[in-house]
Amino acid sequence: MNKNAPSGQDEPHDDGRADELTRLLPNRLDSTPYLSADDPAVSPYNLWTVRIVRLATVILTCITFAFWVLLLVSLFITPPGLHTRGSPFFAFGYASIAFITLLVELIFFAVPSSSARLLSVVSAVLLLANTIIILAVTKTRHEELWVGMVAALWATVMAIWAVVADRTVLWGKREEEERLTGRPETRRTLFEWSEVLLSSIALSILAVAVLLMTCTLTLRAYDSHLAPPGERYWVDGDKYQIHLFCYGNTTTPDGARATTVLFEGGEDPVEYGLWQFAENAIRNGSMTRYCFADRPGMAWSDTAPSPLSVSTASDILGETLSRAGEEGPWLLVSAGIGSLYSRVFSSRHGQEVKGILMIDPLHEDLLSRVGSSSRGFRLWFQGVISPLGLQRNLGALIRGRTAADRIWGRASYQSGSTVFAKLQESLVADSLTKRDVISSRAIQDKSTPVVVISSGDQIRRDSEWEDKQRDLTHLTNNLADWDVVKDSPHRVWDTLEGRELIEKRLKKLAKL
Repeated sequence: MNKNAPSGQDEPHDDGRADELTRLLPNRLDSTPYLSADDPAVSPYNLWTVRIVRLATVILTCITFAFWVLLLVSLFITPPGLHTRGSPFFAFGYASIAFITLLVELIFFAVPSSSARLLSVVSAVLLLANTIIILAVTKTRHEELWVGMVAALWATVMAIWAVVADRTVLWGKREEEERLTGRPETRRTLFEWSEVLLSSIALSILAVAVLLMTCTLTLRAYDSHLAPPGERYWVDGDKYQIHLFCYGNTTTPDGARATTVLFEGGEDPVEYGLWQFAENAIRNGSMTRYCFADRPGMAWSDTAPSPLSVSTASDILGETLSRAGEEGPWLLVSAGIGSLYSRVFSSRHGQEVKGILMIDPLHEDLLSRVGSSSRGFRLWFQGVISPLGLQRNLGALIRGRTAADRIWGRASYQSGSTVFAKLQESLVADSLTKRDVISSRAIQDKSTPVVVISSGDQIRRDSEWEDKQRDLTHLTNNLADWDVVKDSPHRVWDTLEGRELIEKRLKKLAKL
């Protein structure tokens, strides 16, 4: 004890060791009892605890960034172990939430605020609810796999960590202000208020984003009650499931095996339009049996790893039919871009295919339109914001959209898995897919009957479209018919004239 020191005040430590009760900066209390609140020496960084928390935040940010980059890459090329059977954009969204939360915490680390802590608590509670929904609902657990589960849980933990870090800095700030200035500082500078405002705005946006993601995930969980028609079959080494539906008699009245019409959807699932057409054709006696399988990511089928070309999708369809015990002969009916898938399937199944009917088909020379960089970026951006469910949530609340609308109907294009399927299609359209289709044309059985039904509207709007439709009539040496439905859109079956003509050509083709 220093006898010359004021009563009740211990002598400062001189052994050089620093702890939470000593200043890391040079001791100036001998000359000035208290410092000004604006003195740079008055800082929570004087405490080792605060410094350690900041270092831990930096490390967590680096780990989160690495995870975020991996998930970003998986949207284009799926690394081993990072495949999700549903929309990969959800896991990417959770990683983005976690990364931005930590980034905001680091940028405004030295300026703790009650609003930031409150908003982080709100985000943490909502993210915990997301994690529980994913784990509790069979369908979401099946789709997200470990990637989505870990991403949601990690985002939850990072939101909690932001609260802990902000609270620690607040404690350190008060400790140092009370020790060095004599009282905790309640006022803030204009710059500090600006930082509080910016951090609050950023965290408010994050909280709203998490709330919207929670609504979208809840909608996904609710939609899981709608069971698919037919069955789902494991394919590709049991990595994911493909939905297949077949209906009708397997034999003709004379006991022979019936020809099965195999539908391939275009830009939309088969269920959206062509399914109703198939049901009517069965009732009208134009065919006796039909099947359709949803491509990966469409309707009730899981998404497949990237890249996914037409050739891979054709192999997946063949495996699905085989696992279901379905055999030919097949009559292929396809629309739009789906005609490319049917053509590759036909070239690989030779004599099992008894005919091909293509409805306003896409030509391989026009795949550059599908694979354009602008379309790819638009699909990527649409996928990134798809977990927010801006259209899906409003559609459910205001427009009365049903689970069927969201899974395979008029709102299915808003689904993250559907957007991802279209992004996969776009990424390889002008490379792998074009190569597959050109190769299939070379090995196509030239005796197979072909029918082409084209949209009059498309031909009027696009001069190149007519030339390519004409070229597809030479796919084989056996052209049965080429019709142009004058006032029909790309979805020819949406008009009465289009439906009647398709059914007429289908009935004629089945008899060849």
